[in-house]
Amino acid sequence: MAYYKRDIETELYLWKNESDRHPLLIRGARQVGKSSVIRNLGSQFKNFIEVNFEQEQDVKTVFAGNLNPQRICEQLSVIYDTPIVPGETLLFLDEIQSCLPAISSLRFFYEKYPELHVIAAGSLLEFALSELPSFGVGRISSLFLYPFSFGEFIEASGAGLLRKAIAEASPQNPLSEPVHRKALDLYKRFLILGGMPKIVSTYLEAHDLLKCQRVLDDLIYSYEDDFAKYKKRASTSVIREVFKSVVEQNGQKFVYSNTSPDLNRMQVKGALELLTMAGLIIPITHSSANGIPLGAEVNPKKRKFIVFDSGIFQRLLGLNLSEILLKDDFQSINKGNIAELNVGLELIKSASCYQRQSLYYWQREAKNSNAEVDYLIQIGLSILPIEVKSGTKGSMQSLYLFMDSKNSEKGMRVSQENFSFYDKIEVFPLYAVGNLYHHSR
Repeated sequence: MAYYKRDIETELYLWKNESDRHPLLIRGARQVGKSSVIRNLGSQFKNFIEVNFEQEQDVKTVFAGNLNPQRICEQLSVIYDTPIVPGETLLFLDEIQSCLPAISSLRFFYEKYPELHVIAAGSLLEFALSELPSFGVGRISSLFLYPFSFGEFIEASGAGLLRKAIAEASPQNPLSEPVHRKALDLYKRFLILGGMPKIVSTYLEAHDLLKCQRVLDDLIYSYEDDFAKYKKRASTSVIREVFKSVVEQNGQKFVYSNTSPDLNRMQVKGALELLTMAGLIIPITHSSANGIPLGAEVNPKKRKFIVFDSGIFQRLLGLNLSEILLKDDFQSINKGNIAELNVGLELIKSASCYQRQSLYYWQREAKNSNAEVDYLIQIGLSILPIEVKSGTKGSMQSLYLFMDSKNSEKGMRVSQENFSFYDKIEVFPLYAVGNLYHHSR
């Protein structure tokens, strides 16, 4: 599988050159490209050692008992017949969730061998971290990786100039109409494909959407097979049923009773927590938004959930691909609220990779008048409301209501339209969600 550039590489190179450097943990769902970006970083070193704890069970004994990093490195150097030299060697501990002592050893690498570059990654890593009584606070750094963003996708497609043009555009400086149409066409394909590295690579090499759908099926089967690894916490059948319900309820306030009459609230809640820990679903939590931070006034009983990738989502939902590709009206192809889902994903991917990102929305439930704003983001000391419109028309009553009640200086509309603005509302195209953080300061 070909490797395509990822934005997180910039942060990895900064980490490589830091003088006061912590061991680094790359976190994210399975198969989002964690190992690939680390191997790519390894090409910048004279020596590279990759320890895979799932494939090489015997190597776990190196981390049994004494966690002195010099002793560990002496043994690993012999096992892999590669010198471990500070400044020249990158030590990569992969699938580290399979060896809890190796996770514990990371803090000692910082304390006793800080000059060595050590990086780790793993699938279902959050489960392993929850089993440790303490986890090297202040001694280990984390970076969070997600599937390809739309910007990464178009750059991988060889359209780097288009990405640059989108990044430099704004409501006051819109794109030309031909460029706007080109970006929308690519965005429609991205909705179908999603950002899983294997899918991006398959599409760019074969340009065969049907082949990509088969690869998506394989990815889905592998995720469902993983459900068996959660069995200490919940049964496979419960997790499968709840995951299916998240897909069906996408973009709506999640109703526990709509999952299955055979499951009680605690079972559903437990499965949602596990799927969230695995990175397969992302919660969007209601916030009163009376001040910052947004997380200070949340109501966890009011939550939506979205699947972590639009390609996986559309395949699970069984969307009509020809309808998405051939129709210009996003409103008619927005089955299952796929546009709202992808806006949420792009917001996460565009934010800092140094923190686990949370998503928020706002809703006012009144007897004769309900109002809802799809997303809220914090820019500096301001809270900005975002309303997603899959077409080019539609009222913005909820957005104006929020702005009036919270005294907001401006609001954001994300739609099929080109960059523009209406009074206090700035309009960003669906393909330019990443601009919201940069042009709203």
